[in-house]
Amino acid sequence: MSNDYKSEDEVLGKAYDARLMRRLLGYIKPYKKYVVFAIILNAVVAALGPVRPYLTKVAIDKYIVKSNYDGLLLIAVLLFASLLLQSIIQYFLTYYTQLLGQKTIYDLRMQLFSHTQKLALKFFDKTPIGRIVTRTTNDVESLNQLFSSGIVMVFSDIFIIIWILLFMFFMDVKLSLVTLSVLPILFYGTFLFRKKVRESYRDVRMHLARLNSYMQEHVTGMSVVQIFRKEESEEKRYAHINADHRDANIRSIFYYAVFYPGVEFLSSIAIGLIIWYGGGEVFQGVLTIGVLFAFIQYTEMFFRPIRDLSEKYNIMQTAMASSERIFKLLDNQTFVNNPAYPKSFEKVKGEIEFRNVWFAYQKEEYVLKNISFKIKPGESIAIVGHTGAGKTSIINILTRFYDIQKGSILVDGIDIRDIDKRDLRKHISTVLQDVFLFSGDIKSNISMANENISLVKLQQAARTVGADKFIESLPEKYNEVVKERGATLSVGQKQLISFARALAYDPRILILDEATSSIDTETELLIQRAIEKLLIGRTAIVIAHRLSTIQSSDKILVMHKGEIRETGNHQELLAKRGIYYKLYQLQYKDQEVVRSN
Repeated sequence: MSNDYKSEDEVLGKAYDARLMRRLLGYIKPYKKYVVFAIILNAVVAALGPVRPYLTKVAIDKYIVKSNYDGLLLIAVLLFASLLLQSIIQYFLTYYTQLLGQKTIYDLRMQLFSHTQKLALKFFDKTPIGRIVTRTTNDVESLNQLFSSGIVMVFSDIFIIIWILLFMFFMDVKLSLVTLSVLPILFYGTFLFRKKVRESYRDVRMHLARLNSYMQEHVTGMSVVQIFRKEESEEKRYAHINADHRDANIRSIFYYAVFYPGVEFLSSIAIGLIIWYGGGEVFQGVLTIGVLFAFIQYTEMFFRPIRDLSEKYNIMQTAMASSERIFKLLDNQTFVNNPAYPKSFEKVKGEIEFRNVWFAYQKEEYVLKNISFKIKPGESIAIVGHTGAGKTSIINILTRFYDIQKGSILVDGIDIRDIDKRDLRKHISTVLQDVFLFSGDIKSNISMANENISLVKLQQAARTVGADKFIESLPEKYNEVVKERGATLSVGQKQLISFARALAYDPRILILDEATSSIDTETELLIQRAIEKLLIGRTAIVIAHRLSTIQSSDKILVMHKGEIRETGNHQELLAKRGIYYKLYQLQYKDQEVVRSN
């Protein structure tokens, strides 16, 4: 668990940040008609609640006290109508606020996903997967509450308070002031509550971040935990972290458990003051029973939105923290930029040239040093060397997953930095050792949902690489379901699918990055036959640890510590008795040991 990961998720930031809020409101702007409509509905529905105590006051003072039952039916109808109208409007209000929230969140998620796909691999090398997933799920969901229950519904609470105050002051100013006399205590209590809740919220987030991070790390390294029999000790560590998270939540719950009853207690005090003061006014004939009864109802209604606003504060606080992390991801500019005016790259021959190329993943820590070589169209070259020699880095910069620091890489005489990345990659197919298959079926994993690749074409690709034998033996054949990362398929089967995928795109340049280093001998022979057919007319770069797979290559580049130390074909390199010779001797000796055993 990196400190960088912890620090970002544990930092709380401001409870309210005007800059972030303005940016969030920008996502609502396309749906401002929903916002305006919701605010209007809020104003109406907020007024219908306070209308009922006033109608009750009229019923008591004008009809019940005077034993006049003629108008009571009308009052009852009006009370029922106000309640019915409020329910109907509340339905539309809830629907449109939720619709606003869902539309806004959809746009935000799409922007996040689109932005993430454009980021360079350098970003993903440094960023834990769990953090990226959290941004697009948990953090976005926190904003959903703000958009659907926060921003718009705050107006509802404010309108209710305003309408209640208007009715109260309209009926009796003095009694209104008596009712509001407890507000200074409430405001002070709210201030303390916000401060304490903010502190407890920070603790909850901190411990939750540690809990999630530990779980992610533990699951990823489960095989290591089990092989060293560390289950019990790891469970104890997890129990400790889990207990800290539980205790932080309990502290947070405590403040809410104190605040809400506190608001109710102040409401009761206000009602007591109304009965005490208002009752005296009634005895003196200054105040009517109906007004006193209405004020008791208004007081109960008045403190409810104040309590709700405190809950909105919690939503706001969560949303501010989430939006800060979301915008940090959206503002990340780790891109491999396309040229402003890309050169045409259509009729590709497949000539590749590296000219004095220097490349580093970290500044000045060069993994490739002054690399120069040229591959003619249709030529097959192999790159060999010890682990860490820089073989895979050559593939990464050729496909422009990373940009070089010095030198130039040319394809058909054009610097790849002057070519649109999508155009460049359209003519390159790769087969990696660690094959990644997507959830779906075998057909979609070969075609990668490319509409230009027909079923006939992908079946032909599968036949060429020998994948059709095992595919045809499956119950659903090409429609066989592939689970996450191809969990139900063997390593060899996954590599055959990956090979068929590369072939189906009919590339001019083919890259095999250790493609046969983790499959059985039978499958390897199958692929070797397919490679011989596949390489005809194509430029190929092959990286492999097993030297037996590359002996037929036109040229072999031997890399050592980021430099090309030897160049030649298989026989020429053996004759030099250098690095390649030593690698060959070592591998041949290992094979002899295996045979003798």
